Amino acid sequence: MFHVFDVSSALVSHIEQHCPDDIAIVACYGSYVQGTANPKSDLDFFFIPATSDGYRASIQFIIDGISFDFWPIGWDRAERMANYEESNTSIIADCRLLYARSDADRERFYQLQEKIKNPSGLNLLDRAETELQRAYVHLYKMRSTSGRENLAFFRIESQEVLTKVLYSLALINGTYLRKGWGKNMDQILNFEIRPARLADYIHTLVHSNSCQEMQVNGEELVQETVELLVQQKESYTNGPSYTDRMRGFYEEFKGIFNKLTEACEKKDRDTAYFWSVSLQDIIAKFLYYSERGYWPVELEPNLVYQDIYVKAGFPNLVDLFDAQNLLPLERAVQQLESKFREHIVARGVEILEFHSVEQFREFLHTRA
Repeated sequence: MFHVFDVSSALVSHIEQHCPDDIAIVACYGSYVQGTANPKSDLDFFFIPATSDGYRASIQFIIDGISFDFWPIGWDRAERMANYEESNTSIIADCRLLYARSDADRERFYQLQEKIKNPSGLNLLDRAETELQRAYVHLYKMRSTSGRENLAFFRIESQEVLTKVLYSLALINGTYLRKGWGKNMDQILNFEIRPARLADYIHTLVHSNSCQEMQVNGEELVQETVELLVQQKESYTNGPSYTDRMRGFYEEFKGIFNKLTEACEKKDRDTAYFWSVSLQDIIAKFLYYSERGYWPVELEPNLVYQDIYVKAGFPNLVDLFDAQNLLPLERAVQQLESKFREHIVARGVEILEFHSVEQFREFLHTRA
């Protein structure tokens, strides 16, 4: 009977002798590193290539019934994992370093591990929202197949919903899932922020034989998680700051006001439709951000972020769009532009606007 770490020694020795300049980092992760291995556990490796030739070191093999996977992760992907942009952050965070080509490579890797320890809370919440958006795709698939007893289909879709929600909950709690699926329930059920019936939802989605029950529980779990996400985002509210958050907005989107006005004048109904909806939505989101310091959770029902736009007294371009008569929309766009300028200027936003190229040249000279 061999010892699994003899395999890692063989791989590292091979790299040192045959391709020392092509591999930056070699590490192992998983149950052996976490102390939860059993006699049938595999040993998971990854390496970070330093050159394009380094990728050729990848190999998957079996020794005495135990599988081994020596697979490459580019520095860019390792960075994404450290930024919580992938669900397997633990691979970088909790691995054991076996080889480093140089002190610089070792230090670069350690910096990634340090980054994991100090994430931005709002960034994690944004990532959590992305995962929940993905969960909705699978809820839709279940709902569109509702009434058909296809147990395999519903179990596959339920698993997709569950894994995305649980990863989202980890992010909402400011952490990552430290173990693989099935082994991480203790961590998940001890999250400080979690749906009250989380254990019941998980049990139903995993053990139920009823397609309808899986669908209903999946929808309720996602909705409750969205509500927790909204609550956590609200805790980051730090008051209005238009001068920082709205700087440059009008200058950038002035072109959309012009495009929409031109579309109305030319009776270009399709263009008017798209830009009227887009302009109102963009302004509403920026107003929300300027007031609160974070972007709206788009999974919230009823587009609540639009309330700030309405309360500001801006015309409702979306309601005013009429393919048969674009004149009311054209007038509303002109009114919106005037009111919006007044709104942000009154809150300290300086609009960078020039009447001639010479005036712009003078500005550049003064700025320099």
